[in-house]
Amino acid sequence: MIRVLIAGLGNMGLSHALAHHNNPGAEVVGLVNRSGVVENPDLQGYPVFTDFDIALAEVKPDLVVVATYSDSHAGYAIAAMEAGAHVFVEKPLATTVEDARRVTAKAVELNRKLVVGYILRHHPSWVRLIEEARNLGGPYVFRMNLNQQSSGDTWETHKALMQTTPPIVDCGVHYVDVMCQITDAKPVRVNGMGLRLSDEIAEDMYNYGQFQVVFEDNSVAWYEAGWGPMMSETAFFVKDVISPNGSVSITEKDKAGSDDVDGHTAVGALLVHRPDGDQLIDLPGEPGHQQLCDAEQAYMLRAITENIDLSRHMQDAVLSLHICLAADESIRSGHPIDLTGA
Repeated sequence: MIRVLIAGLGNMGLSHALAHHNNPGAEVVGLVNRSGVVENPDLQGYPVFTDFDIALAEVKPDLVVVATYSDSHAGYAIAAMEAGAHVFVEKPLATTVEDARRVTAKAVELNRKLVVGYILRHHPSWVRLIEEARNLGGPYVFRMNLNQQSSGDTWETHKALMQTTPPIVDCGVHYVDVMCQITDAKPVRVNGMGLRLSDEIAEDMYNYGQFQVVFEDNSVAWYEAGWGPMMSETAFFVKDVISPNGSVSITEKDKAGSDDVDGHTAVGALLVHRPDGDQLIDLPGEPGHQQLCDAEQAYMLRAITENIDLSRHMQDAVLSLHICLAADESIRSGHPIDLTGA
């Protein structure tokens, strides 16, 4: 039985806690959140802490799930590993490339398992999209976005996230990771632009961003992400991969509002286009948000018990973060960023 401590009980942390609560191979030994209050009825009775370091020392977990705000990810992950635990950390792995590399280096040094919360890697429909795109052959054009017309509690959550992380980094790492899995080529340069569209966020933060990436195999990509009540819901979810031999796209079947969490991973169907005809691949019964979190945490437990080699996973997590942070740097500096050393 693997003893699990969950830090952070927001949207993702709550889902990860429920995943371990319902997994017979895990024992939840503690929950950490700032309020010290746990409202979910399924999680009553577990020890609750407001201080992460105290929780770590008292419950001595085998696994720590870090689902706090981004600026604490690296510090919490390293502290957990130094305390003897393996780590699952929500994306992004860190808020700087240097911190991300410190975390992965610590995992190697201490022989700890480190999994980053790239939920699309556990989604069968997205795995199929990557397979179909690779079958077409490159070089590729990647056209992807995730804009969210958020209001109310969701807008409050977005504003809290933007205290440390812009939308293009928070959401972008998922889709840049998909791009990198498809092309398997190193990035060459990135260029970005962004705009602050609300007085409710810090003057040095922007809630809309877009960037372009060029890869060594001549593949090119763009990604955009915007949060807030002013965002358009027209073409808010574009996922296209184009090659000389055709294209593969996620259809907008059954798409709900742009800030619907389940809608962010939903596929419904893939449209594979070739010059000689189209193929619509229906994907019924795909997993919802909680099921995907269940799959992520089941993989984390298997990584520990089966000693899965996570070297490539960690490298990919750092690379996708590096690209998104370079895009952020480009937006702030107004200049393209060279990525040949990434």
